[in-house]
Amino acid sequence: MNTVYLLIGIILVVLCIIDFIWTTLWVDGGAGPITNRLSSLIWKVMKMLSGGQSTLLSLAGPIVLSATLLMWILSLWAGWTFVFTGLEQGISPSQGTDPISWFDRIYFAGYLIFTLGNGDFSPAEGNAQMVSVFATGTGMLLITFGVTYILSILGAVTMKRSFAASVLGLGQSAEELTKSAWNGEDFHDFDLLLASFSDQLSSLAAQHVAYPVLHYYHSVSTDTAVPTAVTVLDETLSIIKFAIPTLHHPNQMLLQEMRSSVDLYLKALEQSIYQPSEIEPALPNFHFLHDVGIPLRSEKEYTNSFATLETRRRKLLGGLKADGRSWPSL
Repeated sequence: MNTVYLLIGIILVVLCIIDFIWTTLWVDGGAGPITNRLSSLIWKVMKMLSGGQSTLLSLAGPIVLSATLLMWILSLWAGWTFVFTGLEQGISPSQGTDPISWFDRIYFAGYLIFTLGNGDFSPAEGNAQMVSVFATGTGMLLITFGVTYILSILGAVTMKRSFAASVLGLGQSAEELTKSAWNGEDFHDFDLLLASFSDQLSSLAAQHVAYPVLHYYHSVSTDTAVPTAVTVLDETLSIIKFAIPTLHHPNQMLLQEMRSSVDLYLKALEQSIYQPSEIEPALPNFHFLHDVGIPLRSEKEYTNSFATLETRRRKLLGGLKADGRSWPSL
């Protein structure tokens, strides 16, 4: 029986460490297998319970993060408890000769990984001493990197909402943003903003890959919702690129860089619970653009061009639906 307890403990500790390192330190790895399944389950439950209410769904991110940290702590704690149970006479009371109970082992494993330094119990000489040192080391690793992980995520959440507010402050739809970027002659006033937005979105895409829990941070207000902001921005770029004569375009390199940043973001979404939409969103309101004085190519030309964007636009709509939002339109 001691061997069974020892084996169970080792498996729990190893799985916890792998999932923890996978999630927090492997930048390109996304969430660990356990964290990924736990996060997806919580998100699905929260979407079901929220009934479309953004306020309740906004709790999903903090709950996913808290549940992930709690899962790591409990897995590590349980694992070391089983390990010390499997080590025959691995621990003994500092005073007295009372037999060691399960509660004593749980207590001993707990104050080792939380580095409390209590001396109520002590490891037996030999293997138990080395195991105690390793248990304390894993606890310090969990606490140190756990705090860093939380701070990084909170910083990224703030950056997400700042980016979305900057984009949507110029227009709540692609048509409105296109109108705001038009200076009466061309879109060159949009150049500086494109450079800034591209840099911010590339950073956000990298953060979504490094910290997959960001996918579950839902904004209560549409004004700070990144899926909506990215959709509005990319649809604006599509309008400019395919529906407006090249003579009026912003800087071509900035335009391409911005499109590439959106591609990175869409690729990051593929590691979450996101799925492309089965339907294609409606075309932009080109009549509105014409009425505000923006020159357009022929209807046949821009309609055919937008037909080639079906896959891209279905991905954007899928990201919106995963976040509980609809396609932004006039």
